[in-house]
Amino acid sequence: MKNIELHYQKLANMYLGARVNTEHFSSSQIKISDGQARIELLADSEYHHALKGMHGSVYFKMLDDAAFFAVSSVVTDYFVLTTSFNLNIIRPFTTGKVYSIGKVRFKSRELFTAESTLYTEKGKELAFGTGNFAKSKVALKDVQGYWGK
Repeated sequence: MKNIELHYQKLANMYLGARVNTEHFSSSQIKISDGQARIELLADSEYHHALKGMHGSVYFKMLDDAAFFAVSSVVTDYFVLTTSFNLNIIRPFTTGKVYSIGKVRFKSRELFTAESTLYTEKGKELAFGTGNFAKSKVALKDVQGYWGK
């Protein structure tokens, strides 16, 4: 396995091993490539608000995570932090498979911008967002989840 592919796998392990995902989003899947990430989720009534639609926090998580891991794919030395994220919900969703795709739009030495879009399984757009990200001072080699449990 090439070093960059190993980096993508370690990032995926970090995502899948995160407590929020193992306990609350256990159906999540992730695929990471150069400057891109795709996250899938089987959304059911567990994620509903009072009107039986998918809660906005799930929209946010799916979009932020896709953008975050798109940026993380191109940062191989330090953990990345979301510094801001703007979310636009286009339409409501109830249950079924959804996926988000994140892509890096801008990168410099320390700062990054990524966009992401959330879709239904049939490819209908549900929401989109743009975020800004920065390198933290924490080296990836020191992040336990990056190396596994």
